[in-house]
Formats: sequence, structure tokens, C-alpha cells
Amino acid sequence: MCEANAYLLKNGKEELVLEAVDILENEGGKLRVANIFGEQKLLNARIRSMSLVEHRIILEETGS
Repeated sequence: MCEANAYLLKNGKEELVLEAVDILENEGGKLRVANIFGEQKLLNARIRSMSLVEHRIILEETGS
């Protein structure tokens, strides 16, 4: 399986946003994060880093 957990970096700490993420899409200046269970979130964020080997996606808020 190639899913990853997405974390949002806030105040220097990583907060879990969504587990088993398989889709990341730019949608009108926001980031749509969706998982294999059909859950999705639309965030004012950008990708800070990704490690597919470690199954981790680190996002940071854009403030927009």
C-alpha cells in the first residue's frame, strides 16, 4: 500500500490531519487531501515535505 498520513505543522508540532491519504490536489489555491475511506479536507496549506518510504506528508499553513 502506498498511502501516507498527512500532518499539519503548527507551532513547531505536527498534528495529524488525515490517515491513509492517497490524493493531494491543488484546488483553487487550497490543498485537497483525501483518503482511501472517502474522507477529505480542504486546507489553506502547502506541502513542506513528503516521504513515501516513511508514509508521511508534512503540510504547513499558508494563511490564505
